Amino acid sequence: MKSSAPAANLLQVRDLKVHFPLRRGVLGRVANHVKAVDGISLDIAEGETVGLVGESGCGKTTAGRALLRLIEPTAGTVHFDGKDLSRSSAAELRTIRRDMQIIFQDPFSSLNPRLTVGAIIGEGLSIHGNLARDERVEAIRQTMEKCGLDPDYMNRYPHEFSGGQRQRIGLARALVLQPRFIVCDEPVSALDVSIQSQIINLLVELKRALGLAYLFIAHDLSVVEYISDRVAVMYLGRIVEIAPSEQLYRRPLHPYTQALLSAVPIPDPERKKERVRLSGDVPSPINPPSGCRFHPRCPLATERCRREDPQELDLGGHKVWCHAVEEELGKPSVT
Repeated sequence: MKSSAPAANLLQVRDLKVHFPLRRGVLGRVANHVKAVDGISLDIAEGETVGLVGESGCGKTTAGRALLRLIEPTAGTVHFDGKDLSRSSAAELRTIRRDMQIIFQDPFSSLNPRLTVGAIIGEGLSIHGNLARDERVEAIRQTMEKCGLDPDYMNRYPHEFSGGQRQRIGLARALVLQPRFIVCDEPVSALDVSIQSQIINLLVELKRALGLAYLFIAHDLSVVEYISDRVAVMYLGRIVEIAPSEQLYRRPLHPYTQALLSAVPIPDPERKKERVRLSGDVPSPINPPSGCRFHPRCPLATERCRREDPQELDLGGHKVWCHAVEEELGKPSVT
């Protein structure tokens, strides 16, 4: 299920920000910004799956799309295999994108209803490849077989397929170029539970066979635990904790992570779990709170949390941004 820790970083993200302007008045002057992603740093190694979790609206999807420059970052850097994507020209980015693909959340709206399945899957080959028609058709057929699709259906249209089959089509579209890294943007959230397990197991099998690296964005923490090597927890545009999957689920340190994990149901009626209930609502990303962004809802918040932004505390690969954890463990913050 989970791979051993790979040696080299494939993706390096540093202080990534995505701020959307809010315009007012007839002239459309910028009055404020929505700070959807506000300074995240993340590494993903060759063949590694990193899960990205958090409440709806925390910036997970925006972060995933900004990595690929489907959304232009406001600030920060993204390096893929040593190449700085933030400085890459359109021509250079087009070449790099052969190795970086995305699976979208909605298997219905993400497929062009006017194109056949073969045309949808083969579109990337038409753009990036120089294969002859017969070679392109064979590549499409082989990719469909890998994704559990009948190649004889390549001349059918998306509306003729179920939701799970459509998501397999989206996966085949991402795989046909033989990428090294895929952003999986909540790829199973729109599917039935039985179909979810099929897609997740397929992603795991393809990772093993092809050595793929994933950024797996989701809100279902049990799914994330199953597929991820490491898990990053995001709150209001920032990462608050990141650790190896087993370590994070066994000993979450940040109060927000503890609250999230306490909400995961246990499939055993005899076992009881104490639920950590958070007060209040998620603050607006237009005017985020000063200091620690979680302090208005945190049961451990102090005056320091209201004033100071927490710095990274690295506990041997388990990183957390929390004043309470720092004071409890008696260690200085590491930036």
